[in-house]
Amino acid sequence: MTGGLIVLFGIIAMVTVHEGGHFLAAKATGMKATEFFFGFGPKLWSIRRGETEYGVKAIPLGGYVRIIGMNPYEEVDEEDLERTYRAQPFWAKSVVVLAGVASHFVVAFVIFFFVATVVGSEEVTTTVDAVQATFDDGSVTPASAAGVEPGDSILRIDGVAVDGWVEIVAEIRAHPGETVTIRVERDGEEVVLIATLASLDDDAGGKRGFLGVVPTTEKVRLSPVAALVDSGASVGQATGASSIGMWQLFSGLGDLIQATISGDTEAIDRTRPASPIGLVRIGAETEQFGIGFTLELVALVNVFVGLFNLIPMYPLDGGHFAVALYEKVRGREADVAKLVPIAAVVIIFMVLLGVLAIYLDITNPLTLR
Repeated sequence: MTGGLIVLFGIIAMVTVHEGGHFLAAKATGMKATEFFFGFGPKLWSIRRGETEYGVKAIPLGGYVRIIGMNPYEEVDEEDLERTYRAQPFWAKSVVVLAGVASHFVVAFVIFFFVATVVGSEEVTTTVDAVQATFDDGSVTPASAAGVEPGDSILRIDGVAVDGWVEIVAEIRAHPGETVTIRVERDGEEVVLIATLASLDDDAGGKRGFLGVVPTTEKVRLSPVAALVDSGASVGQATGASSIGMWQLFSGLGDLIQATISGDTEAIDRTRPASPIGLVRIGAETEQFGIGFTLELVALVNVFVGLFNLIPMYPLDGGHFAVALYEKVRGREADVAKLVPIAAVVIIFMVLLGVLAIYLDITNPLTLR
């Protein structure tokens, strides 16, 4: 359950850091923030410090910071007019609304960096950890028959040098039923083994070679400099994957609703959203892969949420930025009456998506298996 708790606290921290980004940016630019709450609905607990009330509300599905003047219909005391969001220049509005979005990518980067430098990742080596002795029918595996032993480091297969386990698997799979020469390093010496690979069915309906060995893994940690590059690349890859996933989710929402009604679990699993319930459950399952895998799941969630908030639809952060940009370019305030229907549609969509995600996570739980 440790993995589930890590994801749960990761989600709570994500919301808090996001709203903290808005809050600190508002303070830094001179705006007045009167509330900083985790959750929505009825108030469970709060405390006031200065001009801001901090607290927790009953529905833990997000959080908010109330910056005066951000709601266009809000009435503001005359003494606070200069400290409202709407009275600020474009750059200040941009900093405030994008600070929350930026926080997700910063947190993701920090997590990837921490995993790379402190936790480390399991890297598969070319050294044999175990040899499968027999198949289910009792026949001897090619590795066992050829005399492969645990501790052997595979150097070449049929004269082809292999630098990693991926290359080893590729060479073995490419020669089903064939007799190959395998050169291994054993106790500092090179040993030549002859193996007749088994021929097994592959997923594409063809045949693949099979030897019958399991590789060893080793913990690899990067230097801080290398981790900076690696973490940046990881954030970039997560952003690309999240963009694709988000597009598939939005474009396939109608099909997802239809599949949910009909109970088509295969169609549901292709493009389904995940609520905190499902994420915590997946987090619990990731324990088998190590804490690094669980932390990277939290990083991926951060990137997805950050990207979602960047969508230029009011009242998302990206929508607030789009309105501020519009006002800057046009030199006049946006028509509030036109923003209300957009906000209503976005809110209804988000509620529908959230309810659907919770329903699916309860009736058709997410799983790694």
